[in-house]
Amino acid sequence: MSLYTTIHLHNVTSGREADYAQWFDGEHREDVGRLRGYRSADRYEITPEQVMPDIPQPWRYMSVYEFDHPRPEIDLPALGPLLAEARDAGLTDDSAESERIHSYAMYSDWVSSPNHRTDKPFSGVSIILANFVAGREAEYHQWYEEVHGPEVTRVPGKVAMKRGRLSPIQIEPRRYCPGSDLVFCAQQTDDLLFTVKDFSARARGVSPSGIAMAPRSSAGSVARTVHYFRKISGAEFWSDGIAYDGDLSVYPADFARPAG
Repeated sequence: MSLYTTIHLHNVTSGREADYAQWFDGEHREDVGRLRGYRSADRYEITPEQVMPDIPQPWRYMSVYEFDHPRPEIDLPALGPLLAEARDAGLTDDSAESERIHSYAMYSDWVSSPNHRTDKPFSGVSIILANFVAGREAEYHQWYEEVHGPEVTRVPGKVAMKRGRLSPIQIEPRRYCPGSDLVFCAQQTDDLLFTVKDFSARARGVSPSGIAMAPRSSAGSVARTVHYFRKISGAEFWSDGIAYDGDLSVYPADFARPAG
């Protein structure tokens, strides 16, 4: 068995948002649930809180499909016709050819930090379409596994991470993907702005917590895009504060919210 994640980055036709949601949580979820190796399917919407706000965000929505495929070469393409149903029904807007479907062979399942509350759902996720510097792949993976992954998932509100490599098996329409690797990070927070600001502050060594991240490895390419999404599918949402195993009292009262 092999763990695979397929992300569907898309826009919904104006005025059809309710129709798309009904389709996804109804017949589509039932159809996907019958595919071999199915684990989960969830919908997300782009958030105004972004750690790199100058990066374009061409998609309003992302659907994430998780599988443990017995035969990826047979099973992975089976999702394609089910995604095509929304396109054929006019539920998705691809007038700018922005739709992207990217499938990844995952290196592992979720690796959680002490922040993760397993009895609560994820409130959202972030994705990085990432690359490593040619000839330094082993160093890149070691940095993520031993240094960067643990420090990222200990930021208040961030709880787990998993990563994968772009699969040679892809679903049509096959379009350009800017990253060879996926960095998939999960959140449990009702204050994403706090999480994003403290992530940035820790990376720059100026967090009120006093925690500073290690210098970014030069094995990680700067050619990457970062996108934050909130979960909009399912009945459960995070509504119980920020998941963090440390002491939030060290943060100024106005750290998460701009004055005024």
